[in-house]
Amino acid sequence: MDFVMDYKKIILITGGAGFIGSHVVRKMINKYPEYLIVNLDKLTYAGNLNNLKDVENKSNYKFENIDINNEDAIQILFEKYLFDGVIHLAAESHVDRSISNPSEFITTNVIGTLNLLNACRKNWKSFENKCFYHISTDEVYGSLGETGFFYETTSYDPRSPYSASKASSDHLVRAYGHTYSLPIKISNCSNNYGSHQFPEKLIPLIINNIQNKKPLPIYGKGENVRDWLWVEDHANAIDLIFQKGRFGETYNIGGHNEWKNIDLVNLLCDIMDNRLSNPKGESRKLITYVKDRAGHDLRYAIDASKIQKELGFIPSVSFEEGLANTIDWYLNNKEWLDNVTSGSYQNYYHQNYN
Repeated sequence: MDFVMDYKKIILITGGAGFIGSHVVRKMINKYPEYLIVNLDKLTYAGNLNNLKDVENKSNYKFENIDINNEDAIQILFEKYLFDGVIHLAAESHVDRSISNPSEFITTNVIGTLNLLNACRKNWKSFENKCFYHISTDEVYGSLGETGFFYETTSYDPRSPYSASKASSDHLVRAYGHTYSLPIKISNCSNNYGSHQFPEKLIPLIINNIQNKKPLPIYGKGENVRDWLWVEDHANAIDLIFQKGRFGETYNIGGHNEWKNIDLVNLLCDIMDNRLSNPKGESRKLITYVKDRAGHDLRYAIDASKIQKELGFIPSVSFEEGLANTIDWYLNNKEWLDNVTSGSYQNYYHQNYN
C-alpha cells in the first residue's frame, strides 16, 4: 500500500484495545505522529475499542480485527504493512480463568506468539532497524516469601497455567533471538492499575462493587502481596525500552509499591466512602472473605534498578495520586463501566468497523 511510505516507521501493537495496550497505542500515536501505529486486536471480552475513541480518527492509526492464532491472517497483515517493529501485548491474562480453561491460554499466549515470531522471520528480509518487543509479567518468576525481590536473573518458576503460558512465550522469544538472531526485547512488569481496566481485576472490581453495594471478595485472609504500577507509567517504560533498550535484554518494570490485598481494599473503601459521601467505614462492611485461589502466590516484588540505571525510568506518580486518579476516572465514566460489564461495547465495533 502506497500510504505506508508516508511514515518513518510502521509499528504493530498487538492487544492494543485492551487495558495496557490501549494506553500504549494512545501514547505512541500522540508522541510519534511520524509513525503509523497499527492496532491488532481480536476484541475478546477484555478488548474494547471505546478505550481508544479519542484517537480512532488520527491519521497515523489503523485498526485490524485479527486473532494472533490465525497464522494466515498474520502473514497477510505483515505483507500489507511492512512492519518495522512489533510491540506484543496480546494475551489471555486472568489467572482465575486460566485455572478453569488452561487450553485457551496456551493457544493464545504460546502459539499466538509463535505465529508473530515466524511472521517476523519470514517478512523481515533484514533485521536492521527492526524490533520484536514482548511484554510479559512478573508472575513467571513464581512466588516470594516475606523478603527478597525478582531480578532479571531470577529463575522461572510459574505456578499457574497463565504464568506458565507467559513463561513459555518468554522462552520462545529468547530462543528466536538466540537461534535466528531476531532482534528481541522482553519486559516483565508488576501489577498495573489505572483507567480502562476490565473489572475482573482487583481494583476496578472493588470500585465497581462498592458503587453497586455488592460484596467485596477477598481471597483467603487477604495477606497476598503485590507490587502496583500505574498503567501510564508502564506505557512510558514500554516506550523507553522499545526506543532505547538493548536487544536481547530483559527489563523488569515495577513500582516499588507493595501492598497486601486487604490493606489495598481497605484503602479503596475509605477513598470511595469519601468520594461517595458515605458514612466512614460503610464500604468496609462489604468485605467478604472467600476460599483462596488454587496455588495462590504469596508475594511478588520487582527489583527495577536495571531499567532505572540504563534507561532512567522512574514512576511519575505516587500510589496515592495514581489511585485517586483511577477512582475518579471510574466514577466519572460509569457509562464505560456499564458497557464493558454488559458487553454492549461489542455493538460499537460492529456499527463502526463492519
